Amino acid sequence: QVQLVESGGGLVQAGGSLRLSCAASRRAFRIGAMGWFRQAPGKEREFAAAISGGGGSTRYADSVKGRFTISGDDAKNTVYLQMNSLKPEDTAVYYCAADSNIVGMPTSEGSEYEYWGQGTQVTVSS
Repeated sequence: QVQLVESGGGLVQAGGSLRLSCAASRRAFRIGAMGWFRQAPGKEREFAAAISGGGGSTRYADSVKGRFTISGDDAKNTVYLQMNSLKPEDTAVYYCAADSNIVGMPTSEGSEYEYWGQGTQVTVSS
C-alpha cells in the first residue's frame, strides 16, 4: 500500500504564493503519474495539475495555467505544486493523487488515480 502525505497548505492573501508537497511513502513505488486535485466547499472535486513519472509531461487545468507549476523529484517520490498569484477562488482542499499504471501524458481524470492523500487546506483571503 502506498501512502501519500501532503504538506504546505495554509492561509494566504490574494496575490500570494504557496507551495504544496506530496511524498509517496513507498520507495519502490514506480510513479506513472502524480497529480493535484482540489475540492471547494459545496463543489465537486476538480483537476488542477498532473505530471508524468520523470517529469516529461505535465497537464494543467485552464483555471490554474500560468499561475501554478507542478514539478517532481523521482528520487524522493515527491511532487510539488507551486501556486502563485493565488485568488480567493483557489480556496479548496487540495488532494495529491498517484498511480503506477498511467503512461505518457498524465490524465486529468481522478478515477484513473489509485492512491490519494488526505488533503491539505488552502485558503486565500481577499
